[in-house]
Amino acid sequence: MSTQTYQIDTNVIIHLGDNKTVEPAFSALTSLAAKHKVDIFVHEAARDDVGRDKDTARREISLSKLGKFQTLSKVRGLTTADLSNAFGPLPKHNDIVDATLLHALHIGAVDFLVSQDRGLHERARRHSPELGRRVLYVADAVQLLRTTYEPIEAPVRFIDEVAAHAIPLTDTIFDSLREDYPGFDKWWTEKCVKQRRLCWIIEDDGIAGLLVRKDETGSDTDAMEKANKILKICTFKVRPERRGLKLGELLLKKVFWFAQKNKYDLVYVTTYEGQTYLIDLLEYFGFTHTATKEDDERIYEKRMGTRAPTPTDGDNRFDVHRLNYPRFAIVPDTAAFGIPIKEGYHDILYPDLKQQNQLDLFGALGLGGGSRRPGNTIRKVYLCRAPSNLGPPGSLLFFYKGKSSSSPSQTMSAIGILEDVRYARSTRELLQMTGGRSVYSEQDLEGWRASAESPVKVINYLLAAYIDPAIGLKQLQESKIITEHPPQSIFRIPRPRLDDLLSQIDLGFQA
Repeated sequence: MSTQTYQIDTNVIIHLGDNKTVEPAFSALTSLAAKHKVDIFVHEAARDDVGRDKDTARREISLSKLGKFQTLSKVRGLTTADLSNAFGPLPKHNDIVDATLLHALHIGAVDFLVSQDRGLHERARRHSPELGRRVLYVADAVQLLRTTYEPIEAPVRFIDEVAAHAIPLTDTIFDSLREDYPGFDKWWTEKCVKQRRLCWIIEDDGIAGLLVRKDETGSDTDAMEKANKILKICTFKVRPERRGLKLGELLLKKVFWFAQKNKYDLVYVTTYEGQTYLIDLLEYFGFTHTATKEDDERIYEKRMGTRAPTPTDGDNRFDVHRLNYPRFAIVPDTAAFGIPIKEGYHDILYPDLKQQNQLDLFGALGLGGGSRRPGNTIRKVYLCRAPSNLGPPGSLLFFYKGKSSSSPSQTMSAIGILEDVRYARSTRELLQMTGGRSVYSEQDLEGWRASAESPVKVINYLLAAYIDPAIGLKQLQESKIITEHPPQSIFRIPRPRLDDLLSQIDLGFQA
């Protein structure tokens, strides 16, 4: 496979010294790119924009930083009107530059664009989901390079529940929290340790991710919506050099599934404007900025519920599901499909199901190490060559694990929400389409041998829920969800059968 190419937003480079959370990841990005001969470009339009800075000293410093990277030249004859038609209104000069970067990405001049600018990420997603997936935060670009060129067996990330007092204040995850929050140690002792607050942590050479939670009621909360049962996320932290591992998404999934199962009415998070990655993640999954406190701390809230959301005419079904995650809408024309998946691919996509079965066995033998649950992200990509077509975005996907050496075997095990389906006709297209969510190495992608004659189907989806307990083949046949023999290809689940299937699953809300 030819080498990946990256275009980098100049703001990442110029303001690197002002953003200590990005610096270690950016250093890793340039190091990995040099090691694997990956080209990094700065767009000519962005370089020209820096050249307009009237502060001579600052301009020279900025240009010297950009001088370390190759220049991606402008497209001849490209007008602002062309860019506006493709990427929406461009009221400011910075918007024109952003659209120019996206245009270069769209036409395939580079494979990926790296930026910390939430506005640029949002503009890319508005253009198309596929383009949005090719705009990466710095840490995600690092992880993609590692996945592609330095494949190792990925460790399963466990989420442990611990009391605050059990976490030593000497752990390095607290270092940047002290920088951001004056008096952090006192707050931690008084509010978390003494009040015995519970935390979720992810360990990876120390604590890589930390989330502190607190139960509140409408009579005692900073949330704007005074709901009855409220889950507050007091601290949401991923160690800077670990942010490319999607640990933030893993922790957020834990929040969603915990809140849904335990019937919370509202979840809210407090954070600061500089936490761009976290804010983008929160807003993507339906959190709304409801207030800003006197110290500039922002409040983001998300309403939970016990009933499925109801879309209105014209709504994008996938967006309805995404914003209400983990709940999803069930209406008369909801399409549903069964997707058979082999054991090896099932273990890659859902390592926690495989690992949890092993942990359950160890626990039964008295060998378990306490309450630990392996973690997994929400946004996923599945590759196949199944000839059957899937439905529109927002269709439901039910993953059927075929006959396996380990349980679950021949069972319906997971539910997904379809975002889109693309066809990769080359390895490079396969790389571009899977990049932001990939668990595949360079060797894996080349092994698919994608071509115009034999394209690879790229299915992007959200993991909505695990089916617990998984539904076995015999029960699926009795319900006529599977008619006779175990399925070998994608199959449609008729609406009456869908209702029957959902009635057998505890989703945590009324479907």
